[in-house]
Amino acid sequence: MAASTNKKKSKVVRYNKWGYIFLIPFFLVYFVFQLIPLISTFYNSLFENYMSGLTQIGPRFVGLENFKSLFQNGDLLKYTGNTIIMWLIGFIPQIIISLLLAAWFTDLRLRLKAQGLFKTVIYMPNLIMAAAFSMLIFTLFSDNGPINSIMINLGLIDKPFRYLSNVWGARGLVGLMNFMMWFGNTTILLMAGMMGIDVGLFEAAQVDGAKPFDIFTKITLPLLKPILLYVLITSMIGGLQMFDVPQVLTAGDGRPDRAAMTLIMYLNKHLYSKNYGMAGALSVILFVITAVLSVFVYRSMVDRTKE
Repeated sequence: MAASTNKKKSKVVRYNKWGYIFLIPFFLVYFVFQLIPLISTFYNSLFENYMSGLTQIGPRFVGLENFKSLFQNGDLLKYTGNTIIMWLIGFIPQIIISLLLAAWFTDLRLRLKAQGLFKTVIYMPNLIMAAAFSMLIFTLFSDNGPINSIMINLGLIDKPFRYLSNVWGARGLVGLMNFMMWFGNTTILLMAGMMGIDVGLFEAAQVDGAKPFDIFTKITLPLLKPILLYVLITSMIGGLQMFDVPQVLTAGDGRPDRAAMTLIMYLNKHLYSKNYGMAGALSVILFVITAVLSVFVYRSMVDRTKE
């Protein structure tokens, strides 16, 4: 009996060895492409290192001076606010519409036909390159574009509305694009979460006379919190890293009056001017902001779930 037990343990050990071997490529890729650049970014943030014309200044150790400069000029808070505002403009309608669509598609009573076609159509914008999508929106909402022409013909406005010359017009277009590009992906994730809920819970609630709204708010949403938490955190991280859409739409300057300038666009300007010290410091600050917000959102939602 003891011999057979030892044989089983030895087999388990041998199988575990292969598991560790298969993990080696992941750790190699993580070490080379993520851990080393992360450490290098923290290291470069402590140095003055930039180009002045054709002259290389530094690298010279300056400690936390790069961080002080970022906080003193006031641009950091402005661009952080811009980033969060444009993320919220896109995320709030995205989560609302995605919840509605996911609830409709997973409701067995509706028996919607051609669900596969609808899922494909709503997910397709996520497959379009952000640069191409930005140029499409730029054409549609230009001064002489189709949107302005339709609104003038309907008598809603007297002259073309210059979206990219208006603060909330530019921010609204960025939020609209983020919404259109990602609501399909969010819908698919929420549908997967809803399909994992036991159907017997819904049937029991219906037998007890619960209304559809009560079923959605008292059963579906509480059981969907893990997926909602994942969607919220990943969307927030993507929002803080927003770059390609406003970069193309505003020609890289966040027009008008830098109202559409994001943190990553600000970081890109430092990299373009080869100011690696300031770029490293800004990357570290962005990393800290992302980590703090993610932990805050996670702890708040987990605590509410426990309650």
